Amino acid sequence: MLGSGLAASYTRGVDALRLPVVSAGPRALDAGALGLSTRGDARAQGLLDRFGRSHTYLRISIIEKCNLRCRYCMPAEGVPLLPKDDLLTFEEIERLAALFVRLGVRKIRVTGGEPLVRRDVDDLVARLGRLKALGLQRLAMTSNALLLRQHLAALRAAGLDAVNLSLDTLRPERFRAITLRDGCEETIAAIRAAAEAGFDAVKVNAVVMAGINDDEIVDLVRAFALRSPIEMRYIEYMPFEGNHWGERLRMFPAQAIRARLEEQLVLEDRGLSETAQIYEVREKSGERFRGRVGIISSMTEPFCATCNRTRLTADGHFRWCLLDEGEVDLRAPLRAGAPDEELAAIIETGLQRKKPGHAPAEELLELQKVAGARAMIRIGG
Repeated sequence: MLGSGLAASYTRGVDALRLPVVSAGPRALDAGALGLSTRGDARAQGLLDRFGRSHTYLRISIIEKCNLRCRYCMPAEGVPLLPKDDLLTFEEIERLAALFVRLGVRKIRVTGGEPLVRRDVDDLVARLGRLKALGLQRLAMTSNALLLRQHLAALRAAGLDAVNLSLDTLRPERFRAITLRDGCEETIAAIRAAAEAGFDAVKVNAVVMAGINDDEIVDLVRAFALRSPIEMRYIEYMPFEGNHWGERLRMFPAQAIRARLEEQLVLEDRGLSETAQIYEVREKSGERFRGRVGIISSMTEPFCATCNRTRLTADGHFRWCLLDEGEVDLRAPLRAGAPDEELAAIIETGLQRKKPGHAPAEELLELQKVAGARAMIRIGG
């Protein structure tokens, strides 16, 4: 069982093992609680949903395979691998990405699985980089960084602007317990190399799990953000199919993350940036960090009211919410010869099904039990 033998002597003030599993806050599905109201047919105004939220951010998963086995992302038994022919080709990804840019998307993030395990990924990034001529403003990638150093020069030359790199612990033995693989030292080295590579932004993502790695919250930000302009981001653990949310792994909520940081550091709130609440950081002695902190509180403090993101899965399905099983197939009509106008209509009609917000955690757990529910790795990080 993950966590056995990993619990550390935590600093006082936050008892990781007595934290609530779920938030008792307002239902995220309630439009009124989110300050949202329906605005009629918004399709003619761009890539907007029925609440007038503008969707300028597309996350494209290019593969479901990963070279790690993180327990919070993949079920213990793994997931069936897609047949190669079910994956979108680079030409199909490029065409759909270009269509989304023409519909108003200004930021694209390449995800997986682990995107760097897909053959010739540098060529795909170059294809997407050329969409800046159509209006794309930012091209980013999320990676576990294990293969990053060998791709850094090519990715920068291809037009990649930013990277989000995943690391939940600084301890090699704990890294193996969480991911079931080695690679802690290589990930740390790749993060430091990325910080020197000239990207507009380098962010480090850590999923915080109670009793597993919450004793490293301060260590992580000091390791990466004290002397480098890196954003250290802490992510609440979310329930997905087969990942034992609330059983072997428990969420460490945003309020507790802040409390743990403030035991040793001073946080200065700089507001919400996309999905993360941003904080400038300094030591209590006065020393300022070059980087900053971001906290992504999808479960306890949802940001659904300002959500601007959509997703394209590796098998070509369009999803409008990470935590909603609703999706529509774009691959089939694409391969059947549908023109861009027809594909755009499918995208826009699907987006009108987006709800005000996602369900509370306890309801998400039930929704994940339905046939066809996707594990995190089959949606895209």
